[in-house]
This record gives sequence, C-alpha cells and structure tokens, in this order.
Amino acid sequence: MSNAELQNKRDSKTSNKTQLAAIEGWMTTDGEARLVGGRGAETGSYFFPKNMAFSRNPSAPSEEIAEVHLSARGRVWSWTTNHYKPPAPYMPADPFVPYTVLAVELDEERMVVLGRLAPDCDPATLTSGAEVEVERG
Repeated sequence: MSNAELQNKRDSKTSNKTQLAAIEGWMTTDGEARLVGGRGAETGSYFFPKNMAFSRNPSAPSEEIAEVHLSARGRVWSWTTNHYKPPAPYMPADPFVPYTVLAVELDEERMVVLGRLAPDCDPATLTSGAEVEVERG
C-alpha cells in the first residue's frame, strides 16, 4: 500500500471523529499537525513543551521566549515498544495493545522529542535515520 493510500485510509477512519490534543497547547489544532514550542529571542534555543514564563537555557535565563510551531518532519533517533499497561491516568485500549514510542530529532531545531508511532505503522520496519512526520492521531 502506498503512503497516499495509507493516508487516505487514516483520513477515512478519523474524518468523523473529533480530535483532541492529549495535552492542551502542545499541538496545533487546525491545518498541518505541528508541535507548539518556544524559542529564545537572544539565543535562538528551542524548547518543547513551550514555557513562556522563563527560559530553560542556563546561559540566558532571562531571555524572552516566543511561541513557535516546530518542524513537522524529523529523523528517527531511537524507539522502543512498550509491552506493559501504563498506570493511570493513561487510558489504554481494552484489551491493552503494545505501543511504540519514538525519539525523533526534528529537522530544523535539531532537538529530540518523544512521540507515539501511529498504530497502523509496523515498528519492525523502523530504522535509525528514517524520515517521519508529525500527525494527529
């Protein structure tokens, strides 16, 4: 199945469902799926999740932080498949299904973020350095 066919399959499954962010403010809610982060005005350092109150850069703790949309693409840095049911408040499927978590280095920011592999993707096909894209799901 081609990438376009997979996307159409995913779209048809989710087109009638309301999608909510797992944590409010961490991802854009319309248009292209993007993580919402912060960027230091002086140093250009990126942060995720965003924290507009102060800089987490120890060399510029008082710099102003601007809200930015982070890269939608990155490269797989590492991954692991979890075969245990996480504790509350996580609400797993019933019955529980193992899931894969990716560490992805974002293209522009060169920072590593964690995210869940889409359930219809096979973790056995993952390779370090493979290009991936943020999506709502």
